Amino acid sequence: MRKILLLVAALAAGLLCACSKSENANMANTNGGNSNMRAQSTPANTPARGVPPRHDDRAFVLEAGPGGLAEVELGRLAAQKGQSADVKKFGQRMVTDHSKANAELKKLAASKGITLPPQMDVEQMAEHDRLAKLSGADFDREYMTLMVKDHDKDVAAFMDEAKDGTDPDIKSFAAKTLPTLQEHQRLAKEIKAKL
Repeated sequence: MRKILLLVAALAAGLLCACSKSENANMANTNGGNSNMRAQSTPANTPARGVPPRHDDRAFVLEAGPGGLAEVELGRLAAQKGQSADVKKFGQRMVTDHSKANAELKKLAASKGITLPPQMDVEQMAEHDRLAKLSGADFDREYMTLMVKDHDKDVAAFMDEAKDGTDPDIKSFAAKTLPTLQEHQRLAKEIKAKL
């Protein structure tokens, strides 16, 4: 039995080395081994073999779901705890706009056989808990900083889905929702700059 395990381990190690050498050879061939070729190399999101990546609509939906829930919960927190009228108003807008988008996404996901997570992810819950402990100007600054960061990320993800999505319904949802997210992004930056 031990000989079989050693043989399997040796074969696995051999395959790993062969794959690694093959990948390094592909990278060397793609880049030509010449640093002057960088301008002509493939974009960062295209594999060395020149095969375009497959866009994963399901992953987009599964990430957008908890993200939308987080925007609503954090918005509620801002509407309650915000010191600035702008922060309170922005928080309420997050609740309204993201609740609507979440309902649409949930319906779309169900039609595609995708079950959305029922709550924020662990990182989002930690952000909520951290913000819940703050008050006054500290809360306002931290909340708006997070909203700028979140909406920069969201706009990029929705733009990518709207451009490269393969499922027409999910792609359409992203394109339809994108202008609202861009407006949130603009407002978040404006409010943060005033604080």
